[in-house]
Amino acid sequence: MSQIRPLIPLLATAGILIGGNGLQGTFIALRGLSEGFSPSTIGLISAGYSLGFAIGCIYVTSLLRKIGHIRAFAALAAISSAASISMALVTHPLFWLAMRFLIGIAVAGLFAIIESWINAQVTNSNRARALSIYRLVDLGSVTLAQYIIPMAGVEGPTVFSLIGMALTLSLVPISLADKSNPAPPNAMKFNPAAVWRISPLAVVGCVAVGLSMAAFRNIGPIYAEQIGMSVTAIATFMSAGIIGGVVLQYPLGAYSDRYDRRIVILATTAGSVITGLFLVFFGGTDEWTNIIGVFVFGAFALPLYSLSSAHGNDHAKEGEHAMVASGLLFFWSLGATIGPLLASVLIDIYGPKALFIYTAAVQIVFIIYTIYRLQMRPGVPVEERNWRFRALLRTSAYFSKLAAQPPKSRDKNDKDAV
Repeated sequence: MSQIRPLIPLLATAGILIGGNGLQGTFIALRGLSEGFSPSTIGLISAGYSLGFAIGCIYVTSLLRKIGHIRAFAALAAISSAASISMALVTHPLFWLAMRFLIGIAVAGLFAIIESWINAQVTNSNRARALSIYRLVDLGSVTLAQYIIPMAGVEGPTVFSLIGMALTLSLVPISLADKSNPAPPNAMKFNPAAVWRISPLAVVGCVAVGLSMAAFRNIGPIYAEQIGMSVTAIATFMSAGIIGGVVLQYPLGAYSDRYDRRIVILATTAGSVITGLFLVFFGGTDEWTNIIGVFVFGAFALPLYSLSSAHGNDHAKEGEHAMVASGLLFFWSLGATIGPLLASVLIDIYGPKALFIYTAAVQIVFIIYTIYRLQMRPGVPVEERNWRFRALLRTSAYFSKLAAQPPKSRDKNDKDAV
């Protein structure tokens, strides 16, 4: 616990920031409906946020190298706060699209700053625990934030003001923390083509997650509203999907460490297809059937990004992991830009059930591609995923080679070593 204590200001900052940002995603959908925006218009506004997020992923490293973590965080938090509050002043789809695009750029940088700062503060001995706590903060803040909407109401400037306050207040803990500002990052190569060559399945998986789950996060409130849920039930519906994603996150990750990750990805994707179709055919307008169904849907669908990312890193060489991480996040952003827009157009045409028909269609295509990759490339053995096993294998190979040498050659090697 003493090793985690220095991270408390960062975790407090993350909780406030993620809560405000998570509240905004649900609120924009519901407020847009109340203002008379069509689902496809709301989908376009959501796509603007994801496109901005993708651009932010590309340029955040350069910003950190130029001005450092604290100054970059302060600037981006101020921009996102001002953009959020301004949406209460001008209610127009094009203005909201521009502001959400700007917020996407800023939030991508804010998330990158927090996560890189946490990773710089911990060691390999406590990194997993620190990141687990960070994910719990993420889950808890987003879940609690959903219930601000039914308490404050959809109309008026109140929720916009609360979002702006949260984004501004996220500056306080990080500003009052000690002066352990991480060193600016080294230049990081951004090469999406190289990431594709390393693992096509990981790239397709991240795009599929962006297409499907960004649609759920941004268009899910429209689905819930159109089947007749109250504002409180909509908050519960969205929270259930998020909480469900945590239930199987660790078990699926642990299981994939022991077996071919692609088999786990295949089974998990199939589970999300089945539960999505359950909502289509059996969800109807019953609140609890939909809430339970989306809980199970989230349990299968949300871990897919982590599993795809882990599979990509299995094939990355030393020094390529940062490039793979940024590249996969970029590909996710591309899917997340298109997904809400497609899903919203389908809801406009075919009604709310089209949301989960759409997510099932995306995931079925991903299943087909996963089966194809299983035929094209052998899996990475479990022992090769762990650096300790790799070091042991290299050491064993060295001594085996040394033992196989003739005695004279071995003596020469010993002299050279001296």
